[in-house]
Amino acid sequence: MAEMMNPALEGATLLFPQGSFITAYAYTGVEDEIKAYQTSAWIGTALMTSPIYDVYGPDAVKLMGQVCTNDFTTLGMNGIRHAVMCNEKGQILTDGVVIRIGEDRYRTYWLDPVISYYVNTSDLDVHGENMSGKEYFIQIDGEKSLEILENAFQANLHDIKFGRHRIQEVNGKQVRIIRLGMSGNLAYEIHGDISEFIYNLVWAAGEKLGARKLGLQAYNMFNHTEAGFPNINLHYPLPWLETSEKMTEYMRTVPQLSMFNLNRRLLGSVGDDLQARFVTPYDVGWDFLIKYNHDFIGKEALLEMSKKPQKKCVTLEWNAEDVAEVFATMLSPGEEPCEDITKPCALEYYFCVREFGFEYRADKVLAADKEIGITSGKIISYTYNSMISLAFISAEYAKEGTELEILWGTPGTRQMKVRAKVARFPYNQDYIRNEKRDVSDIPVFER
Repeated sequence: MAEMMNPALEGATLLFPQGSFITAYAYTGVEDEIKAYQTSAWIGTALMTSPIYDVYGPDAVKLMGQVCTNDFTTLGMNGIRHAVMCNEKGQILTDGVVIRIGEDRYRTYWLDPVISYYVNTSDLDVHGENMSGKEYFIQIDGEKSLEILENAFQANLHDIKFGRHRIQEVNGKQVRIIRLGMSGNLAYEIHGDISEFIYNLVWAAGEKLGARKLGLQAYNMFNHTEAGFPNINLHYPLPWLETSEKMTEYMRTVPQLSMFNLNRRLLGSVGDDLQARFVTPYDVGWDFLIKYNHDFIGKEALLEMSKKPQKKCVTLEWNAEDVAEVFATMLSPGEEPCEDITKPCALEYYFCVREFGFEYRADKVLAADKEIGITSGKIISYTYNSMISLAFISAEYAKEGTELEILWGTPGTRQMKVRAKVARFPYNQDYIRNEKRDVSDIPVFER
């Protein structure tokens, strides 16, 4: 792992394990970068760390259906799937985007190394190819994202509907444009051959329209916690080493891809209980991605859960006075201090990457001293001047305004209770625009 610079330095960088790509920790500051989507757009490259893996061959669609909750038989050449992979217990093994790029070829993002494990152990006529590091990946999110891309590419892109993609020629280069926003806003992704990286072209157009570069810190905070989108490796660990001996053996052969689930360090009052930290599609609100019209790994367990979902993903807003009281223990001579509650974000790569492993924080959520779920890290929301977290709690307590408590502190350290209430979900819903909207109100680019 390369040396990581002090995050307090503007433009600090992080080197990720997938390869040599370096992404900025911050540019103009978290608040400025996050708010850019409201009036213009932010442009980010954080997901260039994504493992990219192609599944191809006569039985490609059959394999994808066997290992994902989604139905791929109806996926057209311009379609997209938010794919979810589970183990036999119905626990999420990973999730990511899948696009169909050929008759029998599917490109996957963030599904590897789970998808390569299944390809390598399958008896079907199917093959795989690691494409990581061969493709660039630019995200653009915000009110002016379409205008920026049209001006950058000198092309009319109004025809690309939500959940669709197509190829656009830009200065003689083939660029794949995907319309897909996880935050609820109008958003796009731009993909292409890494040797033909066109970031400067996109940024030049964005800068003229008031866009901001998005650093890794802002990406982790806004795109996921404020936007109500639980993310693998940030909000919860994955049961790669707890599913089967064969899968465990395979994961240990690809340590760079498996680093988030090798040598885990578990923080928070949930302690070493890994099973309590693993989640299902129902826990995170993705049950609409489960199609029971085909057989897939985890189907029986998920069918049972569908009869009465046990948990629901919510936003918890932490009580400021209680947070201050926890912090005060760090400044009280002679008193045992609690763990530091002041980190701006417990979901940041900079803070969480440790010795080729990853830290996960989860604290117990209580209702009248009854344990009803867990938090998944926390952040300080600069936009709303509050501390919040996503939490997976019993559905009966998920009503907005419900008063609960969080037990702060890893076992073996001083623990204190922090009051919290179920807040709006997603937390930034007052700024969200409809990502599926008709874009006819946006003017076509000017030549």
